[in-house]
Amino acid sequence: MKLRRRTVLKGILGGVSALTLKAPAIAQSAPFKIGLLTVKTGPLAQGGIQMEQGIATLLKEKSNTLAGRKIEFISADTGGNPAGAKTKAQELIERDKVNVILGPLAAFELLAITDYVRDNQTPLISLAAAEDVTQRKANPFVIRPSATSAQCCHAMGDYAAKDLKYKRAATISEDFAFGYEQMAGFQRVFEDDGGKVVKKLWPPLVTPDYTPYIAQIGNVDCVFNGFAGSNPVKFTRAYADLGLKDKIPLLAGWTAMDDALLRSLGDEAVGVVSAAWYSSERDTPSNKRFVAAMQKDYGVLPGGYSAGMYVAGECVEAAIEKLGGQADDRKAFAEALHAVWLTDTPRGPVKFDHLGNVVGDVFIRKCERKGGQLVNTIVKTYANVSQFWTYDEKAFLANPVYSRDYPPAKNLE
Repeated sequence: MKLRRRTVLKGILGGVSALTLKAPAIAQSAPFKIGLLTVKTGPLAQGGIQMEQGIATLLKEKSNTLAGRKIEFISADTGGNPAGAKTKAQELIERDKVNVILGPLAAFELLAITDYVRDNQTPLISLAAAEDVTQRKANPFVIRPSATSAQCCHAMGDYAAKDLKYKRAATISEDFAFGYEQMAGFQRVFEDDGGKVVKKLWPPLVTPDYTPYIAQIGNVDCVFNGFAGSNPVKFTRAYADLGLKDKIPLLAGWTAMDDALLRSLGDEAVGVVSAAWYSSERDTPSNKRFVAAMQKDYGVLPGGYSAGMYVAGECVEAAIEKLGGQADDRKAFAEALHAVWLTDTPRGPVKFDHLGNVVGDVFIRKCERKGGQLVNTIVKTYANVSQFWTYDEKAFLANPVYSRDYPPAKNLE
């Protein structure tokens, strides 16, 4: 169901109305329309709800006005599937006439709509991580201030091999595009650094019991998982319940140990090492404000889902400010988004490569209990990480996109 923020944002934004705002003259023109593609049902809903909370937090902070333009915000539930994403994207573009779309959440959703937003020349600021949308099939109407699927996993592969000195790894993630691309990125760097991935497991997105998969894990130095939504909670608990937590260290991608999930986890998460492009523990004034606002309004520690949409809103603000009265030209707006360079966001500095993907910091984090609460403590920062890691861009793009079968798993046992 499409949720129009004309009524809901009245409550979220503390009852602020357009009549009480003293904004520049441009704010008196038609509202600038932001559409959000998110997920509110199914196993990915937890992250989708946090996406909406993140952009709502920015809009409240900015009194529902970005760079002098009043914002009309429309949230659409895709249902977490490609067909739903395509339908809701069509509604936002053709019926609601949005200026820009934020989202979607899942890689398979982004893949389903990338051609459509390009054909309709509608700028999209993605959280979803489908690699090729900013690589071999780069879309000039898409920017991604979060990360590709493999961007953080490259760093984790490097850290696991070089810092943790692991030699043998198993990987496990959902049987869909985001999982494939995460595991491929980890495998490539881990093996280039001298390690071996000897087992790869692919549970379906909707898996009631991970026991049969966990039972296949043994004779490895670590397990790297890339689960998303609420699935990491089920998997991490099962991993501990079956006795592997104290035997084989667990590593994770950003969605598998997202900060917002920590309140749903217990001691089973302590010690898990993850790689993420955002951390609520990042000690800067901008991040502290964001964390405080999210905790005040929603009672949650923010993670990448909410931070991603907050930063997306900051990108919108920067592009409107750059263009002024030209912000309603969607092609010009897409070009302005590609040129955005933010020096201070909750995730750190944000700039984009020529293909529209962020170049930014990746944090290696260890889950610890502090003051009775679980937190992801930053133990190492990889600065200015590209979607191509340290590989040559042309050579990287000459290879196939990361998938279930690429790079080939030559060390499986």
